[in-house]
Amino acid sequence: MDLSSSAELKAFDATARSGSMSAAARLLGIRQPTVSAHIAGLEKRFGVELFVRRGRGVELTTFGHALHEVSNRIYRAEQQAAMLLLSARSQYEGHLKICAVGPYNVLPMVKQYRGLFPKIRLAVSVGDSRQIVEKILDHRDDVGVLLHAVDDERVHCVPYRRQALIVFAAAGHPLAAAESVTLSDLEGQEFVLREHGSQTRSVFEAGLAAAGVRVRSSVEMGSRESVREAVAQGLGLGVVAETAFVPDARLVVLPIQDLQLSTHVHVICLAERRSAPLIAGFLAVVDKLKVREDAPG
Repeated sequence: MDLSSSAELKAFDATARSGSMSAAARLLGIRQPTVSAHIAGLEKRFGVELFVRRGRGVELTTFGHALHEVSNRIYRAEQQAAMLLLSARSQYEGHLKICAVGPYNVLPMVKQYRGLFPKIRLAVSVGDSRQIVEKILDHRDDVGVLLHAVDDERVHCVPYRRQALIVFAAAGHPLAAAESVTLSDLEGQEFVLREHGSQTRSVFEAGLAAAGVRVRSSVEMGSRESVREAVAQGLGLGVVAETAFVPDARLVVLPIQDLQLSTHVHVICLAERRSAPLIAGFLAVVDKLKVREDAPG
């Protein structure tokens, strides 16, 4: 007789854990007389007494306690095995929600992740850095890709890459033909900037303030792509991370010699969820890509 798979032993263990045969029946999803018959069968077959009946409940005998120590280990191991298998399966099936400041850093991560886990459904949304942190803390998204470190004990934050800021202009702009431009040449220039909350804008404005340079901004845009089009239409200069600049015959990157500003891409998730299989797999991809980014050449 294989006791580890015996319905009788399972009935015994459930009764020992729940304290009554009726509760054990509910736990196992079977009828109470069936539980009673299983336990009576064990006692008769092996000539032992497992329980002493006490009113509507039961108490383990000395031998029953010894047997329960063994049966409890068996079924605890079964549960651990089931959890491990479910965890493994969830690495290949599931739904991961990602929010990023833009497509340029997150898409290589998504491509690599999809190659490893093709059955996982990915939903990628776009927002500014402040919105991303809020969505992670509110459990609305699983992973965030943003442009600054997050100093919050609730958040696990992984540095990914540094990206320099550049200023660009329409090809017909007076500064577009200059061989060399300095920050002071930007004094009084009209800029098309992202809305407040954009980390790129915050870093750029702080850098200008530190250099004592003042610019004008009459037009704000809600996306990087809108800024690029507005600049191409001659509405002002634009600023963007070098990695996010899309070459366009209508646009020129200004050769500003003393522009030493940058944003720092980070990937975040809730600290308590960093070991969840889908999130841990994504963080492993981020780490792999980060190593490639830092490698020579």
